[in-house]
Amino acid sequence: MTETQTSKARATRPSASAARALGRLRLRVTAWYVATFALVLATLGALLFAALAHDVSVQLDGSLRSATTAIARASELREQKRAGGGTAAIDTVDELRIPGFDLYLFDLEGRPLTPTAADSDVRTLARAAADRGSASRRWEAPEDLTLQAHAEKFATGSGAQYVAAAVVNRDAIDDRYSTLLALVGGLGALGLALVATGGWFLARKSVEPVERSMGQTRQFMADAAHELRTPVAVMRSRVDVTLAQQRDAAAYEITLTELRGEVERLATLVDDLFTLARADADDRPFVPEEVQLDEIVLGAVTTAGWIAERRGVKLTVEDAEESVIRGDASLLRQLVMILLDNAVKFSTEGGTVTITVRASDDGASLIVRDHGSGIADADTPHVFDRFYRAETVRGSTAGAGLGLAIARWIAELHGARILLEGPTDGGTRVTVHFPPSARPGERV
Repeated sequence: MTETQTSKARATRPSASAARALGRLRLRVTAWYVATFALVLATLGALLFAALAHDVSVQLDGSLRSATTAIARASELREQKRAGGGTAAIDTVDELRIPGFDLYLFDLEGRPLTPTAADSDVRTLARAAADRGSASRRWEAPEDLTLQAHAEKFATGSGAQYVAAAVVNRDAIDDRYSTLLALVGGLGALGLALVATGGWFLARKSVEPVERSMGQTRQFMADAAHELRTPVAVMRSRVDVTLAQQRDAAAYEITLTELRGEVERLATLVDDLFTLARADADDRPFVPEEVQLDEIVLGAVTTAGWIAERRGVKLTVEDAEESVIRGDASLLRQLVMILLDNAVKFSTEGGTVTITVRASDDGASLIVRDHGSGIADADTPHVFDRFYRAETVRGSTAGAGLGLAIARWIAELHGARILLEGPTDGGTRVTVHFPPSARPGERV
């Protein structure tokens, strides 16, 4: 890893305070996930418990009423058998068995007929049913038992009246539902643990864009400060040297000329920084219209020709087919000028830069080809990064490494693709392909 890449990696790494802030943010996001799930789980648990409790009560009450009906039918059968002389027949009521239920038959005075003994609470319930027709009750029995009973008065075919009662131990039934609720609670706790784990993972993922943004901001500020410091330091040193002793007018003129060059470099850097800042904020007005790409390119070539001529580089337009696209003419001109400036900058004296504009059914293409030093394979993935300059050209050419970053932004704003290649015969070829119907702000 080069020194530049090492410094960039160090700059994008979060500081200790930022790391702590991001850690707290991740914890808060995770806590929010867990708290939300816990609230949902608690609400569902409460609703489930209420539904189960209501269901148990309804079903238990229905079962008790069915049990008393069974007693009434068994009593009717007993009376029929006795009326037919079956006094030795087995008492049908005594033989009636319903698992989990205690069954009783009372007369209207509340005296148990079968079985012959009953608790005082059951007898009280039977007398209440004899008076009102039916009665239900729940009470706490010894040994911490919760009993529920239902009693109902009925009459046989002969007109005899009795009270049928059924008693059940609610604890045994509640225990079965408690086991179910405990299982649901255990699954809920497991789900809560999984949500906490998943929430932490999601929190890390959700914070990553913030972390990257903070790192990019620190990197941008560090690089901008470095690039701004260089021309300022040069100007300060040149002024200090000039003022160190008395000089003639010609010497001062040379110094001012050198300072003007640094000021222009500084102004270009500030303009580029401002352009990228507006791009990041999406603050740059973009009003596309139909424009002639070939005319924009030819105009930019004319302007760049003066720069190329001073550096001994020739600009040649190989082909400029008529190409109508939708775009912002000023931004497109800036894009072309960046590509031409880069091509001229990295061309050797006496070299040639060729420009081609082609139109097709798929859109329009701009191709800028130079025969300079080219770009190393290791540098190709980074050429569109801000402030990136290949080590082989660092310091040998002016520039802060912002041009291609701006070019990519302009291309993407127009829905275009920009591709940089290193031909086998040397140099660099940059191709920008515009779709036939690019729309404002479209990204490809």
